[in-house]
Amino acid sequence: MLQQTKDARDRKTLLWLYRHHFLTIWYIREEEVDLVVKKVSESALKQSPVDLSKTFFSLTAAITCRVALGQNFHDSGFVIDQDRIEELVTESTTALGSFTFSDFFPGGPGRFLDCLFRTQKRINKVSEELDAFYQHVIDDHLKPSGRKILDAPGDIVALMLDMIDKNYYFKLSVDNIKAVLMNIFLAGVDTGAITMIWAMTELVRNPKAMKRVQENIRATLGVKRERITEEDVGKVDYLKHVIKETFRLHPPVPFLVPRETMSHIKIQGYDIPPKTQIHINAWTIGRDPKRWTDPEDFIPERFENSSVDFRGQHFDLLPFGSGRRICPAMSLAIATVELGLMKLLYYFDWSMPNGMKGEDIDMEEIGTLTVVKKLPLQLVPLQRY
Repeated sequence: MLQQTKDARDRKTLLWLYRHHFLTIWYIREEEVDLVVKKVSESALKQSPVDLSKTFFSLTAAITCRVALGQNFHDSGFVIDQDRIEELVTESTTALGSFTFSDFFPGGPGRFLDCLFRTQKRINKVSEELDAFYQHVIDDHLKPSGRKILDAPGDIVALMLDMIDKNYYFKLSVDNIKAVLMNIFLAGVDTGAITMIWAMTELVRNPKAMKRVQENIRATLGVKRERITEEDVGKVDYLKHVIKETFRLHPPVPFLVPRETMSHIKIQGYDIPPKTQIHINAWTIGRDPKRWTDPEDFIPERFENSSVDFRGQHFDLLPFGSGRRICPAMSLAIATVELGLMKLLYYFDWSMPNGMKGEDIDMEEIGTLTVVKKLPLQLVPLQRY
């Protein structure tokens, strides 16, 4: 009975801490998006192109590092070069999703072939860089000046380190923390940035959709707004349709996290034995002509009179998965994407550089676990407000 009481108290404490922590996300997200707007304004004055691919990766990295890792991305002493973030994340996801011989030939033969073809070397290189970063984050928190007080809205690393020190109902090791940081950092930076890149790419290729979403945002929020806040997220219907359509055409993770069958099942006449790994192709589902009209076209209006959503209840659109293994940070990612796009589409009009047209944009994709636009998206901003 005493142990049950203690476990319940620990769970209640943890729940309160996480709720308290996530209240700080609003402020951080607003501040980081405002910094992006300020930088884009400087480019607008010069009428110079903005690398939106780098801009969006920097934005999601800044938010993730502050919220989850307690690290300020803009500090001069930040351990990873800001210009390196996009490259590092892309290399990491590519390495994690790459084929290795050891996956199919465990033991000596697989290791020998990986060594021969240098597949493991690429994985080790990026893993060592990330591990050094995570260790720096942990060491920084362990300094007397870096430890967070539990009564304050600390970051996720501080909370996990506290679990090591105190007698909670489950224990964590430093390796456990690094594994969690791997998931948070790569997923938090990569997927949100990819979605914003593809959304702006599709909008600039479809001027009617661009005009409509900007008119909808400005009509909903009013003219000459000095600040757009978290409270405005969810108010612009057409922007939500744009995001859904982007997820349909360009799911950041084309293959969802694999599932494994618990027992023998039969699907459409096929016998699936237990312990079989099943991969779900979200990219193909989103372009299936049996499920979607004109599946290759970017048509946000298709969601106007549709109940289809991306929160795991409609299997036609599954960018975050479904069920118990659905992405736990889905709501945070959506809010970042919506707030970022809303501000950039409200304050600026956008055009192609050097007289290019939307149809000139290269749409080639690259990646393994996640799929991003191969060539950076370069657009010229024009200050509207």
